[in-house]
Amino acid sequence: MLDRRLVHVVAAAREGSFSLAAERVGVTQSAITKSIADLERSLSFLIFNRTARGAVLTDEGRVFVERATRLLDDANDLLRGGSMGQDRYADILRIGVCPASLEWRLLDPLTLLLARHPTIRLEVSGSSFDRVVQQLRTGGVDVALGFDAAFSEQPDLRPEALPPLRTTLFARRGHPIFARDPVTIADVAAYDFVSPSASRPYGSRIREWYESQGYSSHQKIHVVDYFPIASRIVATTDAIGVIAVQFTRSDAFRRRFARVPFLESLPLEPLCCAVRARWELRPAVRAFIKACRESLLQPEADDLWQSRA
Repeated sequence: MLDRRLVHVVAAAREGSFSLAAERVGVTQSAITKSIADLERSLSFLIFNRTARGAVLTDEGRVFVERATRLLDDANDLLRGGSMGQDRYADILRIGVCPASLEWRLLDPLTLLLARHPTIRLEVSGSSFDRVVQQLRTGGVDVALGFDAAFSEQPDLRPEALPPLRTTLFARRGHPIFARDPVTIADVAAYDFVSPSASRPYGSRIREWYESQGYSSHQKIHVVDYFPIASRIVATTDAIGVIAVQFTRSDAFRRRFARVPFLESLPLEPLCCAVRARWELRPAVRAFIKACRESLLQPEADDLWQSRA
């Protein structure tokens, strides 16, 4: 029904690669390359900058792909509506999570969501902030769970507020920093740090700590958004990490780690569900945001640590 070139260009934007787009669509890479080049000639502007690392949207290309994605999604919704009767929630819900270490926050919301709307089908993927934003803009995901401080800086996205996450610093038991009283920024900066993300809020704040003490943040900070790896680094080195406060109440945590009594304690970090600002939300997306707001108000079980440690 729609120009096939739109399918090709949206696939390339979502995958960031012509070859991966070809696999997704089921054609050859040369067919994708030719199709997009032909479309660019018709439009008289480049949609992608071709680089050694893949295909990167130009500013004009980003606007074009956003409109193309909406056309394709609307067409799919229209066709799907005829076969799904009156169930407006019978849909695939694609959720991006950044950093990926926040995936555990979806346990209760998705349980509640599927109890209410069992016909929803989930696709959940964790990735870096930049990657999830790209997927959100091009329709690769419908909604993203992350920190409000990061998404609020994106003018084309709209953060839907969620309850905040309380975090703290932690280190292995017997760490030299526990001999300091009080623990200052200078004390923390003397050791390596494991950050869950390079983006806001953690990335910028932690970089400021180290740079204020004359250290190069690139030489002191690990960026690891998979918590089992982060906790192993903290357990086996003098590195300091970040953890959700509720995980620190478990016996598993207390056997190996302790909270760092840092005077510059981490503030509450508001979470959000980010969506595209100018797009109407589908019923499944609205239901997911509602489930997040309701279930994240409840305290999480301490035994979640057991599944992540």
